[in-house]
Amino acid sequence: MMGHRSIYHDGWKAVCPWPGPSFTEAGAGFGEPISAEKLTELDAKHWELYHVAEDFAENKDLASENPEKLIEMIAQWYVEAGKYNVMPVDGSGVSRALIVRPQISEDRESYVYYPGTQTIPHNSAVKVQNRSHSFTADVDFKKGDEGVLISQGGNDGGYTLFIKDDKLHYVHNYVEKEFYSVESTKSIPEGRQKLRFEFEVTGKPDFAKGKGAPGLGQLYFDGKLVGESEIPVTTPMLYGLTGGIVVGRDPGAPVSPEYNPPFKYTGTLFNVTVDVSGDLIEDHELKFRRLLARQ
Repeated sequence: MMGHRSIYHDGWKAVCPWPGPSFTEAGAGFGEPISAEKLTELDAKHWELYHVAEDFAENKDLASENPEKLIEMIAQWYVEAGKYNVMPVDGSGVSRALIVRPQISEDRESYVYYPGTQTIPHNSAVKVQNRSHSFTADVDFKKGDEGVLISQGGNDGGYTLFIKDDKLHYVHNYVEKEFYSVESTKSIPEGRQKLRFEFEVTGKPDFAKGKGAPGLGQLYFDGKLVGESEIPVTTPMLYGLTGGIVVGRDPGAPVSPEYNPPFKYTGTLFNVTVDVSGDLIEDHELKFRRLLARQ
């Protein structure tokens, strides 16, 4: 798995970690490629051997004490690797994770999600990373209504669009390192309306450094701009380890520390439309004001 190798047989387990016992000890980072020379070095010096029938926690490495058994296990690993088409050993990480996998459904530009449903896992959910997109919540708002409209991820990374203190908020949790927020400058008026968040990509992602595309986050009430903020970096690939899309709440460990989970929406939420076509609201007056500001 991403360069890590192991094999179990008859109470014994041989392990060859990649790039090493830890990134610090190896002096290498996640996703380093494995050359033929490096593979030879790993096979010669870096396999570990454990008698898990007696040492199930793998505390005592017996590689130096029982080299014959280790050689036997390594040889068996190569037999099985050839049998199941494992070769060549691939240590890449980010590039492997970015490979597009086959899906039953065809890609679409618009997805409609409803409250009261189960969490939609990452593999089945719309992919908004590194592309311009929007969330449009169809609500019938009354003063005092609050809660999450749509969220994806958890406290280890993700995004959330929610209402609190009669204002619309968006938070992007960048791997729990930074929290980028957009808040409406006005309170939400009562009545049925479309509350919208847009993310407009303004640069390219830097996957090697773990950075997704930067962009401009904007909030709208029925097509009228009510808040904006730069989001200098976004999550490049996955929103949390197990985070899926949820409408009307944020269960589990919350994306944002600004509320307690599940922060279920207390008002009337009909649905949330996620659009990834790249079609964004054109605010010509705003663009003109920005140009004047640069003069």
